[in-house]
Amino acid sequence: MILVNLLPHREAARKRRREVFFAALGLAAVVGVLICGGVYSWYLAQIETQQGKNDFLQRENARLDSQIKDIATLQAEIAALRARQNAVEDLQGNRNLPVYLLSELVKQLPDGVYINSMKQDNQTVQITGVAQSNERVSELLRNLANNSPWLTKPELVEITAATVTLSQRDQRRVSNFSMRVGLTRANAPKAASSAASNSATAAVSAVIAKPASAVPASVKL
Repeated sequence: MILVNLLPHREAARKRRREVFFAALGLAAVVGVLICGGVYSWYLAQIETQQGKNDFLQRENARLDSQIKDIATLQAEIAALRARQNAVEDLQGNRNLPVYLLSELVKQLPDGVYINSMKQDNQTVQITGVAQSNERVSELLRNLANNSPWLTKPELVEITAATVTLSQRDQRRVSNFSMRVGLTRANAPKAASSAASNSATAAVSAVIAKPASAVPASVKL
């Protein structure tokens, strides 16, 4: 006996395939939505993490800016203190320079040379005086250039011939001179300062005690 299926099996199969397709499509949509939601959430978490890092960096930058301002203030204070220290050291060093100057001049002054006046301008001393001859002036320049640790770079500015009358019958030819010499700031110990002061005092006394006949009448120390 032959059985014939008269039901619309093709339409039923087509319907089943359509249902499976829509079900798969719905499942894919759900999975896609879940994936998109997960990715979105991950990005939000990354953004929040980065925002937190940015906020932390901003706070640290603000703190560092404050520290930099404090450091700049400290550097300015340190520079001011160093300037004051240098000023005090300069004053301390310059305090003994007149003593060293007198001491060295007395040591290096050859016989027959006398000083009329001295004028100091910063580290330069202008010296005017009178000498028995030009050779005495040259000897003084050599002494100041080679034998003195405190005086340096002597320079002859002017030298002129003159006549000094000691008495009615005694007239002598002399050389009036003017020179410049530099002062050096050496860091001498206190003992050297005291010794220089004592030697300067003794030397000045010795110069003052020279016989009056050796000094021209118009020349003053």
